[in-house]
Amino acid sequence: MAKEKTVYVCSNCGQEAAKWVGRCPACGEWNTFKEMTIRPASAAAAGRAGKVLAGLERREATPVPLSGVSAEEEPRYSTHDAELDRVMGGGIVPGSLTLLGGEPGIGKSTLLLQTVLNMSDRRLLYVSGEESEKQIKLRADRLSQRPSDCLLLCETRLEHVFTHIKNIRPDMVVIDSIQTIASENVDSSPGSVTQIRECAAALLKYAKESGVPVVLIGHITKEGSIAGPKVLEHIVDTVLQFEGDRHYFYRILRSIKNRFGSTSELGIYEMRADGLRPVENPSELLLTQGRDELSGVAIAAAIEGVRPFLIETQALVSTAAYGTPQRSATGFDLRRLNMLLAVLEKRVGFKLAQKDVFLNIAGGIRVVDPAIDLSVIAAVLSSNVDTAIERNVCMAGEVGLSGEIRPVTRITQRIFEAQKLGFRRIVVPEANLKGLDIKNPEIELVSVSRVEEALRALFG
Repeated sequence: MAKEKTVYVCSNCGQEAAKWVGRCPACGEWNTFKEMTIRPASAAAAGRAGKVLAGLERREATPVPLSGVSAEEEPRYSTHDAELDRVMGGGIVPGSLTLLGGEPGIGKSTLLLQTVLNMSDRRLLYVSGEESEKQIKLRADRLSQRPSDCLLLCETRLEHVFTHIKNIRPDMVVIDSIQTIASENVDSSPGSVTQIRECAAALLKYAKESGVPVVLIGHITKEGSIAGPKVLEHIVDTVLQFEGDRHYFYRILRSIKNRFGSTSELGIYEMRADGLRPVENPSELLLTQGRDELSGVAIAAAIEGVRPFLIETQALVSTAAYGTPQRSATGFDLRRLNMLLAVLEKRVGFKLAQKDVFLNIAGGIRVVDPAIDLSVIAAVLSSNVDTAIERNVCMAGEVGLSGEIRPVTRITQRIFEAQKLGFRRIVVPEANLKGLDIKNPEIELVSVSRVEEALRALFG
């Protein structure tokens, strides 16, 4: 009888070591090695798993010349959800492995179950290791009133899942969640590094050999990263992050990794009692509908992916109660905020060193577009002098260290979006107006080249 073996496995990358080490030699992370006990699997279990996986193979891999490979794109599976299709690059690619992560209770299972119910034209298998069939049925009745032929399977053993897949032969498989699935060949608890790695590798092998797309739901840690080994994110084709606050209605779907499309796309949903509603016009949630003009509020014309939207930048400047002033930013890079405050002090002459500055991007969204720099400076200055900016004015521009307003991308889309929402003026970089061809604009274009000019145009 073979003896048990104790190894230490890095929880970040899956690197194994014979003894505990403080720093992983593979990924460089500290204090990530966990003790694991490996027992040899029985021959019967190994043989059973081998037979199951062998029965699922549909084609053998053979070397082919590069010139003989077809470059035509395969038709994607439409999810009948415009937001999800756009984030994934146009739909689900056959034979792909997708990972959806998010905080507990954020709506991961709701999103995928809603997607499965909408794809009535496909034969789908929904594998749940966390909920019973009755729980899933109650949620499905709440999400959709239409009858669905979606197949449910409440199972946590990987080999049994493959057995049912072999008999059913579905068009797509959903696993909820990968942390609850365990293989009989690996003698460790479900959710451990070894189990997640082996189960994900087996599902990847099945997806690539059969051409059936597999979607996994993954939990995240306290730090916000997907639980399990880092290799899980490496082996999948697409990594989606479902973000938002459970106490608010809006959810944001981001693409962190996508081998078949862009990673700059963004999907916005509204959580309702009957499921998640795609938000086609993001400006409706990112702008305050009130008519009162308040100080410290500036509207920015931003772009995430290929879609423009107007976003509200809120700032609050107050006298520091203690010796060290506070700097806080929600939805915006704190280091960039400090840089913009330094530009205000050095180039414009406003002294903010002894004042607290709080910045918030409305709607709970995180924006990385540099074009909102101008709105951040305008909101901070508006709060500092307690003077409101007109509600019908928006702006777009990147601020450089010398105080210049640098040009931004897709200025035409930003102008049309502001025009569509009824704004009367938009402050844009002067360099963007060169070669700009907009006939008879219904919005006034105010060109600026320096921060001082922009502030003069906003505050007079």
